[in-house]
Amino acid sequence: MKRSGLVEGGASEAQIQGFLAEGDQTANTFRVPRNLKEAASEAARLRDVSFSAFLCSCVIDELASGKRMARKRGG
Repeated sequence: MKRSGLVEGGASEAQIQGFLAEGDQTANTFRVPRNLKEAASEAARLRDVSFSAFLCSCVIDELASGKRMARKRGG
């Protein structure tokens, strides 16, 4: 099942969060501005969690909150 199926099926925010937190770990590389990375690292330290755990929680919160981003159409 995909996240979209859960959302369309009326799953609760907690159910979506649980789904997103499951699964095998995968390595990812992405580029962000240095200031953003440093600010996120500081926020993680203040919460006494790893940078990776902080990023995961931010992404899970965003995806589980029920907000939908508008899709770009056309070119």
